Amino acid sequence: MRRFTGSEILVATHNRGKLEEIAHLLEPYGISVSSAADHGLPEPEETGTTFVENARLKAHAAAKATGLPALADDSGIEIEALGGAPGVYTADWAETPEGRDFVMAMEKTHRLLEEAGAPHPRRARFCCTLVLAWPDGHDEVFPGVMEGRIVWPMRGDHGHGYDPIFQPEGHELTFGEMDRWEKNRISHRADAFRKLVAILGPA
Repeated sequence: MRRFTGSEILVATHNRGKLEEIAHLLEPYGISVSSAADHGLPEPEETGTTFVENARLKAHAAAKATGLPALADDSGIEIEALGGAPGVYTADWAETPEGRDFVMAMEKTHRLLEEAGAPHPRRARFCCTLVLAWPDGHDEVFPGVMEGRIVWPMRGDHGHGYDPIFQPEGHELTFGEMDRWEKNRISHRADAFRKLVAILGPA
């Protein structure tokens, strides 16, 4: 596994919240971050059928365009009773002509579970795959997961996406009810980051 010994990483995202979260996690390692938006990069079309394919696509596109090491993630929720859906199509379930509507997506999720007669607990997991790509084409992959279950009705107005209907294993609150930093400490992204930080800095 290649170690990262640089001081700057481009985070292949246009999402300021995600950039802040990653900057906070990398700060103790003396690594500064910039975003794809800071470099005027377009968002590449996510044509992969797995989280790792989409993360690789974004990371390599950013690294090639800028000559900087680039970090990208792809994440989503997999629901056992729906055969792992929505998975890589998590955000697509929320798409409308006016933008993303995650309340609609959560209502769709609940409706499909009810129609399927899915038994309780309705097992689900949030998945995150981080890919760190170097300009020479090398990359390292770091998968993370948070097990839990789908609950209804929606609870909490923190977080984003499907957070109000996901109750992580071992916790009474949904991600939507948790303080942002508490969620970040235990989340699927945090799990992936624990693996990433193992390669930061000199051996």
